Amino acid sequence: MDALLLKQLMELTEEEIEILSQEKKVRKDLYTSQRHFIIESEKFLDKNKMITVRKHTRFIDFPKHRHNYIEINYVVKGKLKQKVDNDSITLKKGELLFLNQHIEHEIEACGDDDLIINFIIQPLFFQFIFQYLNGENIITEFLINSLFNHTQNGQYLYYSVSEVEEIQELVEKIIKEETDGSLMAESKMKLYMGLLLIELVKNTDKITKNQSASSQHFIVVESLKYIEEHYRNGTLQELAQHLLQSSSSLSKNIKKATGFTFKDLIQEKRLMKAKELLETTDFSVRTVVEEVGYDNISYFYRIFKEKYKKTPKELRKELVK
Repeated sequence: MDALLLKQLMELTEEEIEILSQEKKVRKDLYTSQRHFIIESEKFLDKNKMITVRKHTRFIDFPKHRHNYIEINYVVKGKLKQKVDNDSITLKKGELLFLNQHIEHEIEACGDDDLIINFIIQPLFFQFIFQYLNGENIITEFLINSLFNHTQNGQYLYYSVSEVEEIQELVEKIIKEETDGSLMAESKMKLYMGLLLIELVKNTDKITKNQSASSQHFIVVESLKYIEEHYRNGTLQELAQHLLQSSSSLSKNIKKATGFTFKDLIQEKRLMKAKELLETTDFSVRTVVEEVGYDNISYFYRIFKEKYKKTPKELRKELVK
């Protein structure tokens, strides 16, 4: 890693200074507003961001907890000892550990010479990834269990990839973008994270995983790919023909695997795309509505406000403040 970046990351944070000067106890209010120790992405991510990087706090044991997001632990220097579910894992330099939001872990205190980076990622960030991941593999299984709370399967992926240069370079680029804080930082981080996942798929021989319940991965992956490409005018009937299933059977299988109907999934994609267009283009609201596949603007306004708690015009007003 770049020497200047490494020096910057090794500096004590305010939280670490407080831990060293006072009683060594985790301040839960910094991590959660809930009674149970569920670390919340809202504590670290701005509401419009999907991904961020945070240095793991040293000098203190972290009690058993889980997250409402996907976390990736990466060791820059030293090691990270933790118990994940019922497995004891010592993560070493250059190694990665993926944790979905349904699994619990507890962490031993890190010392002066340990440097661990945590990637905090909203599960919905990964939806577009499915079109680039062909067939069933460990990554798609992990992402499906993470995207759809319906499964409730706690899962981790432990990657021993310290010798894979392409992966190490991509991880460093993501960290550097976060610390530099440039105008296009998050867009670059998303790009690099997508490339990282593709590289990890190519290195499945270096994975250790816990056992988890299987789900109908092929159906879910193919359905999400279809929705990604045909969200404007796609239909359950057309998808069913593509998958050589009846519409009713496919509908039941999608609902069983994800907890959502086909209509729910395609509406979610349309609303996400509409929000993206409102934030990044000068299209009129009517044009945005048409671009994402709706012809009833009143209906669009209603479901958009239900999801984002504001109208399209209110969203745009906030952007110019």
